[in-house]
Amino acid sequence: MTLTTEPANRAFAGFAPDDFDVFAVPGLEPRMDALISRIRPKLNELGEQLSPFLTELCGEPMFPHVAKHARRTINPPNDTWVAFAPGKRGYKMFPHFQIGLFGSHLFAQFAIIYESDNKTVFAEHALRQLDEIERNIPGHYLWSGNHMVPGGDTQEELGRDGLAKLLERLRTVKASEALCGIVIDRQDPILRDGEAFVAKVKETFRTVLPLYKMSF
Repeated sequence: MTLTTEPANRAFAGFAPDDFDVFAVPGLEPRMDALISRIRPKLNELGEQLSPFLTELCGEPMFPHVAKHARRTINPPNDTWVAFAPGKRGYKMFPHFQIGLFGSHLFAQFAIIYESDNKTVFAEHALRQLDEIERNIPGHYLWSGNHMVPGGDTQEELGRDGLAKLLERLRTVKASEALCGIVIDRQDPILRDGEAFVAKVKETFRTVLPLYKMSF
């Protein structure tokens, strides 16, 4: 009989509505203390659980990176996240996947932010494959051009011209970004059902995988 030393994957506990209240804690240090004690363990757990899934999905090693907010000295963070990227030492320079929280909602998305050298590559590929994007990305998925601002516009709201404009800006403007995925309201019961939530995130990452592949 062969014994295994690998721990069994336990079910993710999910997020409670009052987890999101950490973003109402005043002051940098108190808010960071709340994030570190309440939210970061859950993001670490999601990182451990989902990195093997994304490694298989993407066909390359994908490493989790939980936001540390280390550069902040005055203003407390308004959001936090775990990102998944092919780099061990960082994620901002790579197209990546994210799960994160603002005070009002959780997001799961593909992201290519201003630090990435792949922005132009992605924008040019995506502009040539607008038909494929419209075919593969559901109309209710949100697009955003700024990862620091919650929300965005649905693909249906943007339309083909609006999406092309966002991508053209990504191609030509150094500080531009592109993010695409879902948001889940903090009160949505799926967040409290860890198994259903993880399944929803996996479904979302499968859906935005074509965007990730356009980035190379």
